[in-house]
Amino acid sequence: MQGLLQFTMDLFEGLGSEFAQPEPPAPRPKKVRKAAPPVVAPLPFSPEPEVQNTGPALPAIPLRDTLTLASFIHPQATRELVLGSARVAYEFKRGKRKTIGFLVGADGLSVRAPRWVALRDVDAAVREKADWILRKLQETQQRHARVEATRIEWKDGAAFPFMGEPVVIRLDPKHGFASIGGTLDEAEVAGGPRTLRLAVAQNAEPSQIRDAAQAWLMRQARKLFIERLDHFAPLLGVRWQKLSLSNAATRWGSASADGSLRLNWRLIHFRLPVIDYVVAHELAHLRVMDHSHRFWETVESVVPDYDVLRQQLKDEAVPRWN
Repeated sequence: MQGLLQFTMDLFEGLGSEFAQPEPPAPRPKKVRKAAPPVVAPLPFSPEPEVQNTGPALPAIPLRDTLTLASFIHPQATRELVLGSARVAYEFKRGKRKTIGFLVGADGLSVRAPRWVALRDVDAAVREKADWILRKLQETQQRHARVEATRIEWKDGAAFPFMGEPVVIRLDPKHGFASIGGTLDEAEVAGGPRTLRLAVAQNAEPSQIRDAAQAWLMRQARKLFIERLDHFAPLLGVRWQKLSLSNAATRWGSASADGSLRLNWRLIHFRLPVIDYVVAHELAHLRVMDHSHRFWETVESVVPDYDVLRQQLKDEAVPRWN
């Protein structure tokens, strides 16, 4: 306000100079004005980047349903349905096939369909198989949880099953071993775990401990598998020619018509009856190469309770080595 008043006075004083020259005003004391606060420039406007659509959008599901439904979501899901009390997002692909196919794996549900089938018919087929799909998804989820629970932390004191019994690792680089790489001691307490002593330094990396344990287990597996093959082969009237150890993720064994067999070394984690079932199963293939009724009769002739052992092989979690 003071500045505006001063400006007005100066303006009139300028006009008055055309008519008269007034006495010069007494000089006013100069006032020290406070420095004005710095002016902060506004931040430049940055529009939000556009979100590009990288694939087909999944159908929307009401929020109230997402809070109560169990979810089974495939990492590459492109379609989604509510089946019973579960939200199922599944991978969908078309291909050269005549029927709609379903596969439930570790990632979830995958659906394959012919190119000419409408999407509404695909969804209808999924709904029709809802009970089977949900049962398999739940079984897979439970199996995955069991496997994760058996993940081994590779260090002194790590534990895992050996032929169905618990074993604890002890790192003992100075111990004089009777066998290569390590030795298995008896349990210190009845019913307690046995001790696997490995010739590995105390400061060894987890990968070194894992590799040493795996090498020891594979030697035990080969020795045991040969013993069981030699036991069952005469009973089945077959001869095997060659044994290879495999590390397959989903197959426990395989057989070729030339007598070559492959057995997964990780079978050594199971009890002997389960191992015997797999050995007899592969030897039976040297007589019957399919899974016909005749094949299962052949297996049953040497392993009468094969169906129970087969289910145990599916249900029991094997330690996760990766």
